[in-house]
Amino acid sequence: MYGRGFQSVGGAALLAIWLASGLAVAAPVPTGEMRLHVGSLALEPCTTTSGGAWCGDFRRPLDPRGTVAGQLLIYFEYYPHSGAGPALGTLVATEGGPGFPATETRREYLALYAPLRTSRDVLIMDNRGTGRSGAIDCPALQATAAITESLVADCGALLGARAPLYSTTLATDDLSALLSTLATGPVDLYGDSYGTFFAQVFALRHPRQLRSLVLDGAYPLGDANYAWYPAYAPSMRDKFNFACARSSACRALPGDSISHIQPALRLLRAHPLQARARDSSGRWHAWTADATALAMVMYGSAPARASVRELDAAARAYVTGDRVPLFRLMAETRHGVDSRDVSQSPQAYSAGLAAVIMCQDAPQVFDMSLAPAQRMAARDRAMAQRELSAPDTYAPFTIDEYRRMQLDYSFIDECAQWPTLPDAWPPGRLAPPGTRYPDTPTLVLSGDLDNMTSGADAAVAALNFPRGRHVIIRNGLHVNALPHARADCGAIIVRRFIETLGADDTACAETVPELRLVPRFARRVRELPPAAALAGNVADANRLRAVTAAILAVGEVLVRAPELGSGEGIGLRGGNFNVAETADGFRLTLRRLRWTEDLHVSGTVTAPVRTGPAHAELQLAGTKNLSGPLQVDWVEGTPLAQASVHGLLGGQAVAAELDAP
Repeated sequence: MYGRGFQSVGGAALLAIWLASGLAVAAPVPTGEMRLHVGSLALEPCTTTSGGAWCGDFRRPLDPRGTVAGQLLIYFEYYPHSGAGPALGTLVATEGGPGFPATETRREYLALYAPLRTSRDVLIMDNRGTGRSGAIDCPALQATAAITESLVADCGALLGARAPLYSTTLATDDLSALLSTLATGPVDLYGDSYGTFFAQVFALRHPRQLRSLVLDGAYPLGDANYAWYPAYAPSMRDKFNFACARSSACRALPGDSISHIQPALRLLRAHPLQARARDSSGRWHAWTADATALAMVMYGSAPARASVRELDAAARAYVTGDRVPLFRLMAETRHGVDSRDVSQSPQAYSAGLAAVIMCQDAPQVFDMSLAPAQRMAARDRAMAQRELSAPDTYAPFTIDEYRRMQLDYSFIDECAQWPTLPDAWPPGRLAPPGTRYPDTPTLVLSGDLDNMTSGADAAVAALNFPRGRHVIIRNGLHVNALPHARADCGAIIVRRFIETLGADDTACAETVPELRLVPRFARRVRELPPAAALAGNVADANRLRAVTAAILAVGEVLVRAPELGSGEGIGLRGGNFNVAETADGFRLTLRRLRWTEDLHVSGTVTAPVRTGPAHAELQLAGTKNLSGPLQVDWVEGTPLAQASVHGLLGGQAVAAELDAP
């Protein structure tokens, strides 16, 4: 499984984390003024990055066997240690996707490594077929609104004999050759998401070049059964059920979260309809609202935080006739699962490289050595047998509902029509036969709310390594050591592991606060529970319900801020907001935001990226009795955080407490 649900932290907020970690930001040096000799390579100062980077191109044969002519320039960035004396070692980071260039995630990797950089060098390489290492461009696949089997096959045909030459195996060989040329000695290799797949292949093929291995958001290389992704649905169900069980309002309802969602699923099956709605950024989307659209929200994990926070309540609202919350999540997912940037540049994300990796390296339910027509017939037989033997493989969805998801999330059918692979490069051959996993010290991190790369899959990956250690981050999502993670626990554990090659102190993995769920969606203030009155409160229950509505309005923006970064957005039922990044977090500006139809919420909110005090100055406008100013304070990043609210609504003093936004 190739996890994608990557949440980003924008520039200023990330820079704050970066600087707080002790990373000096150096101005770029003009090319040509000097060179840095590392091993047998001469590197130039980078002109497109900061942080004291040196850049190089490393020439590699496209086909190491010489059958296909041509060469590739493999682009990399090198960051020398800042302290005196020789380096203790080299830290290497590799990116997920597949299809993303690692160097475009440099800020996150450098933030992770910042406390270690006094004594350790850092190397980041774009894998062949990505970024500045000859990014694959299959124009139709790169620009399509919807990936199809035939477009994937056309990409394979366009690449022809070159297609298998962009496999993970050859990319790991590139890194091995680069390390030898730079004379780094054994390195500490970190991989996230698909980068964990790459890192495991590297460990099998080049174990002597590793000092340690970190797999963040991991899944195993897999066998034939893995082609069905058997842990995908259980981990998806766990994600929603765990989050519900950790929310007082959700767990007070009968049943678990999946049982709360199933009535909406039944309704979408019985009455699919053509939907049109805007996502939180204001983009319009049109689609068929059916069981598969719901499956994309639940499996796709995009938006990761908002989908967990809101889906249970949105599904319950849908059954009562309020479609707005669920349709917004569906619209956001349609945008969020698209890995391409707005320019659709293959250098930013190569859909062609993603297709190559899936069809060359991943296990399939059919034999990739068959001709496409035979392969599709084999697939149909395998699917018919699966329907008989394991119809609940993707429950609560049927196998057919699951297969109608976007191909690069349902996986099974993506490569059915890919051109037949040559005998010289057999599919799935990731290491020589009989290769054993090395005894490299290996740390595997998982978030227990991550269904893209599940804890069950990560456990298998850890067990493959004789010195593997699996650490599960409670309430963690996908990838937990980089700055976009919900807490800094994963990064702390990784840094300590690199320094000591041990993971004895992982207590923080149990302390990451829960995701605060929406208790329910409401069209009118009167449908909400009132906030709890504190000493000094004279406001009546209806005014305290308005307090609840205002806090939920703040929450809907706050949960999206880390993924939106700086920019504009629209409210659930109207109004708009602005997200601006500050030195240590976000400043939100709300303009007549409507979480319910009968109350406008305006004002400002300042909140940290992860932990610390948060404050909101709000102005409510509804009926005369529901209008007035409120001040809200809470501490972000603490379990079961409570917000204290003070102000004046309709002439009555408000003093109340409720769950933080």
